Amino acid sequence: MFFLFLAGLLLTGLSRADMISTIAKVKPSVVIVGTYKATNNPRFTLRGTGFVAGAGDAGNSNLVITNAHVLQPPEEKDFDAALVVQVRVDQNQWQMRPAKVLEIDAVHDLAMLRIEGPAVPALRMGDSTAVQEGKAVAFMGFPIGGALGFSPVTHRGMVSSIVAAAMPTPSARQLNEKTIRSLRSGGNFDIFQLDGTAYPGNSGGPLFDPDTGEVLGIVNMVFIKGTRESALTHPSGISYAIPSRFIQQLLERGKSD
Repeated sequence: MFFLFLAGLLLTGLSRADMISTIAKVKPSVVIVGTYKATNNPRFTLRGTGFVAGAGDAGNSNLVITNAHVLQPPEEKDFDAALVVQVRVDQNQWQMRPAKVLEIDAVHDLAMLRIEGPAVPALRMGDSTAVQEGKAVAFMGFPIGGALGFSPVTHRGMVSSIVAAAMPTPSARQLNEKTIRSLRSGGNFDIFQLDGTAYPGNSGGPLFDPDTGEVLGIVNMVFIKGTRESALTHPSGISYAIPSRFIQQLLERGKSD
């Protein structure tokens, strides 16, 4: 019995050590996506999280993956505000880079950007098709729109369920145009439901394997009861992530362009 207890302690210690090294590996690749306008106050507006990724085993890349909904919607778009990505250059300093939208995958809520300047360490894609319910995961981002500061925050959890992204509604009257369009365009695909609590601002952050740092998905939705503000005091604890296989497809298309 003593040996089992000792083995448990050793495994816990190893797990914590692995997580420390994994966070250190993932952090340089996690970026801030937002807009910049010299006449605004503040000049920079955080819209969400993103991460640097590359097709294959590329060590560095100028490609950033985020959610499509993180970008300014056409009805709210400020055409004088520039799309920018802030890249971590050391422990407490960020560098603002102009960014260009290369492709938007609206069905899977994905966007691929290219940033100017030197390439940044890229995260590797993992095999999301092998993920099963109960899989331990972690995700990193800037919760609550950077209200906690521009320091990436890591949460641990597990894949609590693998569910359909576009589930049938109770009655035909509740089928709206957006749902029908999504179903017709192949929008009925599986996503990961997480038991870790994400917040507005975590959108676009990588969902990764705590042991390897490989990306298994991208946080894309937080179930909020009531207003966005209530998410701070009454978080639902229900978050979702798009599997990384759709990110891989996006990267492969970018590679062939």
